[in-house]
Amino acid sequence: MSELLKINWQCKSFSELTSFELYDLLQLRNEVFVVEQNCVYQDCDGKDKKAFHLSGYKENNLMAYARLLPKGVSYFEGVSIGRIVTSPSWRGTGIGKELMKVALSRIEKLFGEETIIISAQAHLVEFYSNFGFMEEGKKYFEDGIPHVLMKKPIHKLSQ
Repeated sequence: MSELLKINWQCKSFSELTSFELYDLLQLRNEVFVVEQNCVYQDCDGKDKKAFHLSGYKENNLMAYARLLPKGVSYFEGVSIGRIVTSPSWRGTGIGKELMKVALSRIEKLFGEETIIISAQAHLVEFYSNFGFMEEGKKYFEDGIPHVLMKKPIHKLSQ
């Protein structure tokens, strides 16, 4: 449980998710990535079944989410954090920073010391840079939104 925001973080494999938890995470992803960003895309891309799902709840409400993917699912060169999202009602509270800290810690516990790769929306490059991610290559469009590939070199958080 986080002291700052009183968020209960949980990380589960796909098979460990309850139907209610799966509904919550799909609803939040849909609310932000499809409706808010006005972007029609195939959210259920087959990767969820291979991922670990990091969810931050306050009481019974999902406030933040990210999926953690092993090497070879999204990228052959490293593990990945994707579908990083916070509830619109919680933006500006620091929950996004906390989500990234928890995600980085959890991904090391799950997969060990690996390069971490993300496909970042271009307007969030500075945010991810604060966590050690560096831009790789040129901007590209993914589902009509400018993105940048970013990598965090092999690391060990506990040192």
